[in-house]
Amino acid sequence: MSDNKDTLLGFILGGLLGTLLGVLYAPKSGKETRNNIKKLGGEIVDRVNDLGNDFKETSHKFYKESRDKIYSGKDKINEAFEDGKKIFEELSKKD
Repeated sequence: MSDNKDTLLGFILGGLLGTLLGVLYAPKSGKETRNNIKKLGGEIVDRVNDLGNDFKETSHKFYKESRDKIYSGKDKINEAFEDGKKIFEELSKKD
C-alpha cells in the first residue's frame, strides 16, 4: 500500500514539476507567468491539503481498528483468565 502511495505522490510531483517548468519556459509575458505560477501554487496547496486529509482519515481509521482489536484480544484474555481461575478454584475445593 505504501508503494502505491509513493508512486502516486511521484506522479503528482512529477506532473507539477513539469507544469512549473512549462510555465517558466513558455513564451508569455512576465505578468502572465506570475499569475500562472500563483495559480499553480494554489493547486499545489490544494493537492497537499487533500493528501494530508486522506492521511488523517486513513491513520484515524487504522488507529480505531487497531484499538478495537487490542481491546477485543484483552477481553478474550481476561475471559480465559477468569475461566482458568474458576477451574483452579473448583479443583482446589476437591482436594
